[in-house]
Amino acid sequence: MGTSYVPMTSAEVEGRLQGYTDRLVDALIGEPFDASPARAVGVDLVGVHFTSAESLARTVELIGGEILDVLHLGDDPVWRGRVAALQAALCSGFVQAARKRTLDEQEAIRQAVLDARDAVELALRTSEARFRAIFSEAAIGIGIADIEGRILEVNGSLARILGRSTDDIRRMQVADMVHPADPDRTWELYEELLRGEREQFRVEKQFSRPSGKTVWTELFVSLIRDEDGKPLYQVALIEDVTDRRELQERLRYQAMHDPLTALPNRALFLDRLESVLQRHGPRDRVALCYMDLDGFKVINDSLGHHVGDDLLRTVAERLAAAVQGDDRLVARMGGDEFVILLQNSAGTEQAVEIADRVLDAVDEPIRIDGHELTVSASIGIVEREVAGQTAAELMRDADVTLYWAKSDGKARWAQFDPERNANEVARLRLAASMPAALEREEFYVDYQPLIGLRDSSVVGVEALVRWGHPDLGRLGPDKFIGLAEETGLIVPLGRWVLRKACEQAKRWQDRFGDEAPFVSVNLAVRQSRDPNLVMDVAEILEETGLAPHRLQLELTESAIMSTADEPLDKLRALSRMGVRIAIDDFGTGYSNLAYLRHLPVHELKIAGSFMEGLRDAERADPVDARIVGTLVDLAHTLGLTVTAEGVETQAQARRMAEIGCETGQGYLWAKPGDPTTVTDYIASHLE
Repeated sequence: MGTSYVPMTSAEVEGRLQGYTDRLVDALIGEPFDASPARAVGVDLVGVHFTSAESLARTVELIGGEILDVLHLGDDPVWRGRVAALQAALCSGFVQAARKRTLDEQEAIRQAVLDARDAVELALRTSEARFRAIFSEAAIGIGIADIEGRILEVNGSLARILGRSTDDIRRMQVADMVHPADPDRTWELYEELLRGEREQFRVEKQFSRPSGKTVWTELFVSLIRDEDGKPLYQVALIEDVTDRRELQERLRYQAMHDPLTALPNRALFLDRLESVLQRHGPRDRVALCYMDLDGFKVINDSLGHHVGDDLLRTVAERLAAAVQGDDRLVARMGGDEFVILLQNSAGTEQAVEIADRVLDAVDEPIRIDGHELTVSASIGIVEREVAGQTAAELMRDADVTLYWAKSDGKARWAQFDPERNANEVARLRLAASMPAALEREEFYVDYQPLIGLRDSSVVGVEALVRWGHPDLGRLGPDKFIGLAEETGLIVPLGRWVLRKACEQAKRWQDRFGDEAPFVSVNLAVRQSRDPNLVMDVAEILEETGLAPHRLQLELTESAIMSTADEPLDKLRALSRMGVRIAIDDFGTGYSNLAYLRHLPVHELKIAGSFMEGLRDAERADPVDARIVGTLVDLAHTLGLTVTAEGVETQAQARRMAEIGCETGQGYLWAKPGDPTTVTDYIASHLE
């Protein structure tokens, strides 16, 4: 680090610098992140006389480059963001400490001026000599003017700051120092000082040099009164802070812009959005287009991060070119996400037009390192009146809408739909409440009989889980099974259903003996991939005492056909254990029939959709009948039994019996019911 004069030995200096480095490193990698230690380091630098511009610049350079390199933290935007925050905090502490030191000097100078006035009769020559020494040698610019605004005296430092000779400045009036960018408040304070209503004021002010360059200064103006208290002179102390301000602006730019694409970053975007929301008219509208690249991760992982970075830079350039205007802002939110802000939206049509333009721009092939890359994007559009909105609500709705565009097929835009959002929120709340509902045993199991088509006996029962929601009432599996699969709760929920079903089947086994039905339990894809599946089934069978052949596990056709070797091994292990395996909704998927013959399956359950064409005996659909007949023949060829689902009429039952189905399931015989009802039903068919 470069320094001004430092009253320490070399060993002391080296130890202190090492301490600063350690504190900065600890702050950088600390969790949670806190930039305040860097501010303290900035204050300490000034405190031990590391006050030169080189000291500050070298310290900022150390944080931004060497520390990241030594710690091998790479070019990750997260670390860069932390580094920018540390730099800003350190500079803030340094600047404030330096300012305080300067103010102390200024106060000393002002006091010297006052002392000179008060002691003029006692020691005029001594006081004048002291004042002249301070006046001429001070690094801070000093100017003296009368109450009329005529400049009487200036020192060399002020002449240097303003880029003029001392004689030129003496020929000027204070009013000649007005800058077009001066706020009105600056000159209001000045008028109050001239009227004697205040003794001093401090402002940050710009001055124009003859060269045309603008210099930024810290201006401190004091009023000098005579013995009677009448305003006599005004003394201005002026410090050139241009370098400091430019450094602050550079740091602010770095903190508010993405280092990879040079676009505004999340912080600047949210700052602008908050500003729009606070300064709006009664009918002003705003629009957000939240964009995410489709398949970017594949490109990044397969071709390398350098290609991914070049791709992001190109996309950013295209976005900036496609979306232009003072009332528009394009920002990178992080990763491959970008957002477009329309401050004065003209309506949904305008937002959609911009979204289409952006999609077209992104869709153009991009050539990087010999690779011709084609990417698409998905965009979520939120457009509404500004009144009553918050930045958090707008961002949340835009993010949700982007998810819709992704889930609807990608390479498209989607508009925010309040009704769809309400449904999504309801689903999320339902999903969030499921773990507690399982603990409170709000779920229960109904059972539906499987009837033998030859003798009307109860061959089996299917276990069907229900949710007795305290507020929404009875919920069928279509309302929550999908959520359970998405959240992973399907595994503990499925294990609970399996245990309940086996416990009930054991009761039937104890009561009805060999004539007791087997129980069929649905198995979700996630359950089939659970490494503990076989162990769980074995433990439940052992604990409940249910015979393995009285348990049947059902998987959908698409699920069992897409299983990898590992879950298929689990099914084979269950089959060897004696557990029956069934394919549910057979005929709705795309089965590989050659693959089917190698599966450990005992039964096919034909989808109920095929039953519709067989509802009326007189007008049966010959195509449905032929399909069902083919499926039954196939099953029998493979040595499997067949259950017809969704049977509602006698005509359907007779037709399925004629085709060769062994069992049927449907409202013709019984709706799903509680254990007591189904027990009575089983008993009635044994009398």
